[in-house]
Amino acid sequence: MPKKMKRFRGRRPDATRPVTFRKDVAPRALGSVLCSFGKTSVICAVTLEEAVPRWMKEQGTSGGWITAEYSMLPYSTEPRKARDVTRGRPDGRSQEIQRLVGRSLRAIADLERLGPRTLWVDCDVLEADGGTRTAAVTGAYVALALACGRLRDRGLLESWPLRDSVAAVSAGIVDGRPLLDLDYAEDSAAEVDFNVVMSGRGQFIEIQGSGEEATFSDRQLAAMLTLARRGIRTLSAAQERALPKNLHRR
Repeated sequence: MPKKMKRFRGRRPDATRPVTFRKDVAPRALGSVLCSFGKTSVICAVTLEEAVPRWMKEQGTSGGWITAEYSMLPYSTEPRKARDVTRGRPDGRSQEIQRLVGRSLRAIADLERLGPRTLWVDCDVLEADGGTRTAAVTGAYVALALACGRLRDRGLLESWPLRDSVAAVSAGIVDGRPLLDLDYAEDSAAEVDFNVVMSGRGQFIEIQGSGEEATFSDRQLAAMLTLARRGIRTLSAAQERALPKNLHRR
């Protein structure tokens, strides 16, 4: 991306793409949302299993579990992306992202309060234009909060199991400039690429970052983290607006 080229629609370096949450898009799910960061769109849907993983039973671990699966639908990219089932297993990137989503949600959950059950969070990418993992984490929280609200309404939860909210955003260095929430064109040209997961109260959960055939300085690192904090505040506010007031973080 040339240095003088402006961001799409004149977006400021410290601005996220338009963020939207369309709730209840999967009627059979306990909670679901279509989360969009600009053109990137991910369906996040939560289903309930009244059991815990075998390892929890074998180790005598109490409480419940939250886990995630992630996939890019064949028509989410050009050219077409083959389904993971045709390979017999998810590719390495999909496994990495679904583990990130699961870790991020468990970081803000009280699994004891969830009870002996598993919440499965499926994240399916409808359209990919950069930031699918950050949209998946951010949308997954909204779907999870909706699901927990319905469990509470059914009398299956004695107390609220989510201690905080969680969201994720990318930041990077493109042509020497720190930018927030990279789209595909920016991500492809980035010298440095970061993904930052944070709680709604501003605590870091995970930071993923690397130089793409480049190095970065302390100053650039600080600039990207500052952008990420600003982006998380924007995303947390959008999540709060999308959820009923009685489902906000406690």
